[in-house]
Amino acid sequence: MTEISARDRKTTKGVSPKSTTTLATRVLELVASGQASSRAELAELLGTAASTISLTVAQLVERGLIAEEGTQSSTGGRPRRVLRAGSNDEYAVAADVGGRHARIGVVLPGGGVRDVANVPFEVADGPEAALPRLAEHLESLAEQHGRDRLRGVGLSLPGPVDVASGAVVLPSRMPGWNRFPVAAWLEERFGVPAAVDNDANCMTVGEQSVRPADHRQSIMVKIGSAIGAGVIADGRLYRGATGAAGDITHIRIDGGADIPCSCGNTGCLETVASGAALVRILRERGLDVSSPEDVVRLATDADPEATRAVRRAGDHLGQVLAANVNFFNPDAVYLGGILSTLEPFVAAVRSKLYESCHPLVTEHLTIERASLGADAGLVGAGLFALQRALTRALGDIVRAAPGADRQHTAAGRRGI
Repeated sequence: MTEISARDRKTTKGVSPKSTTTLATRVLELVASGQASSRAELAELLGTAASTISLTVAQLVERGLIAEEGTQSSTGGRPRRVLRAGSNDEYAVAADVGGRHARIGVVLPGGGVRDVANVPFEVADGPEAALPRLAEHLESLAEQHGRDRLRGVGLSLPGPVDVASGAVVLPSRMPGWNRFPVAAWLEERFGVPAAVDNDANCMTVGEQSVRPADHRQSIMVKIGSAIGAGVIADGRLYRGATGAAGDITHIRIDGGADIPCSCGNTGCLETVASGAALVRILRERGLDVSSPEDVVRLATDADPEATRAVRRAGDHLGQVLAANVNFFNPDAVYLGGILSTLEPFVAAVRSKLYESCHPLVTEHLTIERASLGADAGLVGAGLFALQRALTRALGDIVRAAPGADRQHTAAGRRGI
């Protein structure tokens, strides 16, 4: 799965026949992310002639970037051959980083995960100290699964990321990380392509990989210490013109006008609905809390103050989401992060959306927790890494071809 930006919206629905490489890249994205497993599904999703898809798939099979195996049932005609990206033995190592821990694991083509574990990670230590410790854990996974089959490294970070440079940009809770070349550091350490993105986008891509193929438009919201969101438009991660699409964190809402935000304004959503905000609110009410985990513990034990605060936070989030849902008209709204584990919070979001959105918008709207739970960000980071590796391999093949049009490799340089 890749992004849609203002510069390449022309590839949103179909693929220009003038660019074989662009079509091949989209085929790789859909197969690697698990959205398509047959030529017929590719043709339908891309709006491209079946003959063109068959030719492109055959070329990718010949190059070893896609494999065909077995069959799956069809609604008629000949059984469909099942497509998969790369080899069954290939994999990426990935990490979904939080403030004080990282969830690490092995991610397979299509989104399967192995050997998932939580390890210590202090983001406040800065990249020079924190990254080498994390890399040791990831290298241990790579050694267990065969270093020769490692194809990429993925990292989900809790801050805004410039995907092209693989660096965090002006993060509010990551001292020392601003503009540090994380992706370049990982590539030098591991010798394979690396993909770095923010946690909301990684969670969005991970969740999309296991959702129904007909859910092509969705909003994924991560509610942890902070709040972030990702947008899927026509089956692809939508980044916007500068990569900031989905940033609902700093939308001002009623009820928070006097509370200062890290962005310099007051009354932002994050100041009243995030895990950090709930910690502050409950401490002001005399409760002994120091982390979002404490908030969850109290609310799970039916503490009245915690439950009331959690419901209010869900109402605030629903208020902001309602405007976006009315405008975007998605198939689904998925909720992830630690606060999404609380039913009062989810119920409040759902209630506000039904109350504030047009009935036509909510008639078939799915509103539920992320089915991958805590693994969604990990899966997304791993898929980004595998797709980066596939796209780079395709670019290498094109560059090596006699008389190849070098401009077709631009997608590989932009990153996915």
